[in-house]
Amino acid sequence: MTESSDQPTGDVLTMDIHEVMRRLPHRYPFLLVDRVLECTSGKQIRALKNVTINEPFFPGHFPHRPVFPGVIILEALAQTAGILAFVTAGVYPDEHRQLYFVGIDKARFRRPVEPGDQLILKATLERSIRGIWKFSTIAEVDGQEACSAEMMVAPGETRK
Repeated sequence: MTESSDQPTGDVLTMDIHEVMRRLPHRYPFLLVDRVLECTSGKQIRALKNVTINEPFFPGHFPHRPVFPGVIILEALAQTAGILAFVTAGVYPDEHRQLYFVGIDKARFRRPVEPGDQLILKATLERSIRGIWKFSTIAEVDGQEACSAEMMVAPGETRK
């Protein structure tokens, strides 16, 4: 991945699901970003995940009261940070360019997330050193923090 950008820093981008799918290699049932509300290359991103009862894990987590798993919220935040990293680097994922979630610190869960909630996923680029991108992230529902964490993503080798 290169450090240059095809997007001038400061331009605010939005993305529908089609552009999100160009910016992430994930697909159903593991594509966890529905829309990018705003993204500023090299700075921050705000995205949306609609939480529906149709999610494949709800029948088992938990049958009596469906709760969106915390690790899935963290993955949604990592995907959001990944979009910001790809936009900032000015590249798209392909069979030769991938980013991997490589670290997490200070993860905290503040409230349960349930079907019908809209998760607002936020990531701020803190720094990029030698290809490792560090982000501060927050997931909110109705303006209340549901989850926060510091995350790192890095490019990975694709084996043939």
